[in-house]
Amino acid sequence: MTAGDLHRFSFDGLPVRGAVVRLTASWQEALRRRATVGPFPSAVRALLGEMSAAGALMQSAIKFDGALVLQLKGDGPLRMAVAEVTSGLSFRATAQVVDTIEGAADLDAMVNVDGGGRCAITLDPRDRPAGKLPYQGIVPLEDAGGVAMRRLSDALEFYMLQSEQLATRFVLAANDEVAAGLMLQHMPPGADAERHERPDPHRPHAEFERLAMLGASLTAEELLGLAPGEILHRLFWAEQLRQYQPREVAFACSCSRARVQGMLVGLGRAEVEDIIAERGEVEVGCDFCGEHYRFDAVDVGGLFTPARDQPGSTDTVQ
Repeated sequence: MTAGDLHRFSFDGLPVRGAVVRLTASWQEALRRRATVGPFPSAVRALLGEMSAAGALMQSAIKFDGALVLQLKGDGPLRMAVAEVTSGLSFRATAQVVDTIEGAADLDAMVNVDGGGRCAITLDPRDRPAGKLPYQGIVPLEDAGGVAMRRLSDALEFYMLQSEQLATRFVLAANDEVAAGLMLQHMPPGADAERHERPDPHRPHAEFERLAMLGASLTAEELLGLAPGEILHRLFWAEQLRQYQPREVAFACSCSRARVQGMLVGLGRAEVEDIIAERGEVEVGCDFCGEHYRFDAVDVGGLFTPARDQPGSTDTVQ
């Protein structure tokens, strides 16, 4: 069993590119780690799986060194859901559930109960200068006609068309064993393939529409049960397909003790010492991976004591 595989491809002579991803061991590990904090309802787990797969697909289509963060926020029982995928194709995901979610609830019922749902995609460069905000695009969870979106794939297609001017088709599915997705995209000018003039993105090239219809015929059962190569053969056996080297997608969390220490310093000495006085220690848990970091009074004292004043330190005279 592999951690997860992502296969990029393009169609010879056509301005269409795509990718298919299948997360197995990596997705199971993400759920296992999160379960140590508390398991999510099944509908939320499925949505986070789709978000993780979609994030990997979108990250693979851009030349970008940093993290792509896909976020859903709203006014329903699922207040927030986040999937983050790095340019190295490591991912993590979490959610904030504030009320009961039963059964196979759709996106509208979980996030957009009173029309306040939003889908945001943030590109956070690895070398972003301090004080500079990352790029972020936001769209509502309803289409141009005001109709609420019930699937993540609909929201992402609307986002790509409105924010990036790229006609895109997503097919996504996830359960507790597999998170998978297919993405087809009308190629932007200057993409690494044969150059074509791009028509109005709101009226995609006829070939993209044809291939998108083929992609949409993929069922959730096929997406979850077939290997990427089998999916591509089943959908596009009559096309001149150019496939690229597969890439591994793995679960990884960027939390660390050092980052938590920085957060505590940001809270300030008085607030952190109040927590020590009340509880005897400070405990911080990571919502993404379930890792717990504990700091006792000695640890906290060290955080707020200059290094030169700590026992065993020496000053260097130049």
